[in-house]
Amino acid sequence: MTNNSTPQPKIDTTDWLSLTVPQKIRHLEVEGFVMLPGMIPADLIPKIKAELDRLPTKGTDYSENQRGAHNVHFTDSPHCLDLIALPAMLEFLTTLLGDELICTSCVYALSRPGHPGIALHTDAQPYGSAIFGMQASSPRLVRVLYYLDDLTPEKAPFKVIPHSHHSFHSDNNPYKRYLSHPEEVMVTCKAGTAAIINQSVWHANYPNTSTEDRHLLAIAYRPAWASPIADVPEWPAEKVAQLPAHVRPLFKSLNTKSFDFNVPNRPANMATSAPGINPSRWDV
Repeated sequence: MTNNSTPQPKIDTTDWLSLTVPQKIRHLEVEGFVMLPGMIPADLIPKIKAELDRLPTKGTDYSENQRGAHNVHFTDSPHCLDLIALPAMLEFLTTLLGDELICTSCVYALSRPGHPGIALHTDAQPYGSAIFGMQASSPRLVRVLYYLDDLTPEKAPFKVIPHSHHSFHSDNNPYKRYLSHPEEVMVTCKAGTAAIINQSVWHANYPNTSTEDRHLLAIAYRPAWASPIADVPEWPAEKVAQLPAHVRPLFKSLNTKSFDFNVPNRPANMATSAPGINPSRWDV
């Protein structure tokens, strides 16, 4: 490294294809993210990109080269809708969360050449925020990032600070933003890979210094019990009714909740096992 130069980030070298399901869950729970290669068949990727390229996008407040479109599920994008209900992904998320799944968002993100990179942030704000609304107050939520282009070091690859979500320090205040971090990690992958991130892990992407666009479809899911702390606007019922039958069950009320606020200290008929919190759950 020379003076006035930026340190090269560490590049993740995990052999994702070798991980078992418990190992994938461990990586997600401990490190805050996991990569699932080959989730989208190669022949399907151009069809998804073609649907997304038809959508009007809006530049962000910091760069016209970082663009997005919200509520992709309410557009004429059948292959994207199928991706929301991808059986292999739903099977993994059901195993991970152990509960009925609620889809809370589906967003298209386009990083054009010249995109300066996203600031390190979390997607979780326990009291809601102007950016994410009250939906960000959900205590458990994962975001699935489907990469539709190869992520190279030059093409806006994923950036993460592993296991940062475990910190009790004030530096982990989720309302902060960081330009960079000395222990950030760069994650590259092939098109068709899905990254699953804990909403509380610090993450971002690097600049797009390539000559090509980078397409991403981000879909958020939460378990049914983990409602936001205050009511949020519901999906338009008439639009939900028009969703395909295999997708519609994921778009139940955004205020769905399954917990007992008045739970006593020692309720009757308590369970004596709970595999989802077994210390051994990663070793199966």
